[in-house]
Amino acid sequence: MSTQSPLIETTERDVEYTHDGTRMIGLLVAPAHAAAPLPGILLVHDAFGLGEDMTATARQYAELGYAVFAADVWGERTQPTEGSQIGPLIGSMASDRERWMGRIGAAHAAMAAQPEVDATAVAAAGYCFGGSSALEYARTGGDVRGVVSIHGGLDLLAPGWDASGPVERVLICTGSADPMATAEQRDALQDALTGAGVAWETDLYSGAQHAFTNPKSDLPGMPPGVGYDPRASQRAWDSTARFLEDLLGASAR
Repeated sequence: MSTQSPLIETTERDVEYTHDGTRMIGLLVAPAHAAAPLPGILLVHDAFGLGEDMTATARQYAELGYAVFAADVWGERTQPTEGSQIGPLIGSMASDRERWMGRIGAAHAAMAAQPEVDATAVAAAGYCFGGSSALEYARTGGDVRGVVSIHGGLDLLAPGWDASGPVERVLICTGSADPMATAEQRDALQDALTGAGVAWETDLYSGAQHAFTNPKSDLPGMPPGVGYDPRASQRAWDSTARFLEDLLGASAR
């Protein structure tokens, strides 16, 4: 299926892949009619799964000129509809990190097999749980050149970047009022990145809470410290576009 964006024409399709017996249905969105494979963005969804919101986000990245693969970490395109469903899903990954990283790795492998993607030039980007996933993937050796973590839960990260892969740079976009990314946790991550020789930058938005890019953050059952902030959301997007252009280039602009 093709869509006409305000910037460029894109093409998109579902991509099925599996990990440990679970069927996952990712989404490939890329500029149409590209003359050569494009730098890729491995996009990891927030706690609400790969639904309409994350599909729209994938299209935004594609409009910048990247081949985007949106992962389906929960499997079967599972999309929680209320806050009470989210905790068990995140807990099932955080309590079994081998399976968690296995699912991110399976998405990366499926992405690399797509003809639109230059597998040598990939960055991982994620939101909330997806931001944690992108950071953990790089920390544990994922073959990505850069990471964008937007209101990632830094409380989910394990310590130690000794086994990090070829990651060159990390962008952290986070809120000052995010209880899942405290000042202490930010400092620990930045110190670890410095120690591993990874260049990093942190955008800290005053008063912004966890999940500030998603209007669904106000759904019933969501925990305290979660809230939508459109101003912070726009600033994070602007920083992300600049960061990725500097890291990978925007080849389809």
